[in-house]
Amino acid sequence: MTPERPRGADAIPGAVVPPRTPKAEGGALYAALDLGTNSCRMLVARPRGSQFVVVDSFSKTVQLGTGLEASGRLSRESMARTVQALRICQRKFEKHGVRRMRLVATEACRRARNARDFIREVRAETGLVLEIIPPEEEARLAVISCAPLVAPRTEQLLVVDIGGGSTELVWIDLSAVPRTQRARALMGLRKGFAAREDAAHAPRVLDWISVPLGVATLKDQFVDVEDDAARFALMSWFFEEKLAGFSTYAEGPPREGFQVIGTSGTITTVAATWLGLKRYDRSKVDGLSMTSAQIDKVVREYLALGPEGRRCDPRIGRDRHALIMSGAAILQAVLRIWPTERLSVADRGLREGLLYALMSADGVLDEAG
Repeated sequence: MTPERPRGADAIPGAVVPPRTPKAEGGALYAALDLGTNSCRMLVARPRGSQFVVVDSFSKTVQLGTGLEASGRLSRESMARTVQALRICQRKFEKHGVRRMRLVATEACRRARNARDFIREVRAETGLVLEIIPPEEEARLAVISCAPLVAPRTEQLLVVDIGGGSTELVWIDLSAVPRTQRARALMGLRKGFAAREDAAHAPRVLDWISVPLGVATLKDQFVDVEDDAARFALMSWFFEEKLAGFSTYAEGPPREGFQVIGTSGTITTVAATWLGLKRYDRSKVDGLSMTSAQIDKVVREYLALGPEGRRCDPRIGRDRHALIMSGAAILQAVLRIWPTERLSVADRGLREGLLYALMSADGVLDEAG
């Protein structure tokens, strides 16, 4: 199966977030860092036309949220691992002479009682200033980063961002937006999800939710369940219960013009498995269109493999095997409620949203591109 990529999938228009660091000069490099519950991810990029070119990247599983569910605090061991990873990022920033950057932390730092102490420690040890962002901004940046994957025929859009410590869902009505402008119009959400009364042809966010369960935190909830299949079923139904307050939960999906975009390591791993990739290839995964039935087939294969089989499967990878079933449980719960014939796989997320935001704020992106 070959990837299906919507037209203009690489074009990123619009402004997003106000600048927080000195404005970069033309041709300068930008950096974005996403510190989550499980991973530390960083990109260094240069604007080019309506998009950007990645100059350097870094991703490390740091498990910052280990033990957080039980203690409410970040452990000394997890903080030490994370600081070590952040030192690598800091050296890369220095190497490339990056002056314009935004470095954010999400759910683990939102929940931990000692998060502020950790932020101060990071600054003292590395010189990096981390910013803890609220769930709405995390959800908004995910939507903005995925905007190029929105098909012109899409009228109802569900964006699902499965993280390590939380999962964000955003339901957007695009029916009032001209078809050729739907992807671009999502950039108008840069100032928040509240609808503007003067914007008759703007996208409307019908509802959004941040569930404090991601691949790491959901897994921790059921570590005492030994049976693999039973644990998976419990995780999936437990997550679905948390969606009961989402306004579109009882309505189900519209039949026409409905699109789901999923962004997370879980979804890209499922896509890579479906394609049979033993070595991950972003160009084949990002923008791939999958059906609920195809995703369900991959999940059943994961269950048949069992824990040891998943650990040894090169399509899953050793960094992902312990978390793939909790992520798959979240994904299956979402698709059980809103089945679709076309879920768009997005290998993009918070880092990309941050970069688009910074570059757009500086006016270095070609919005006509």
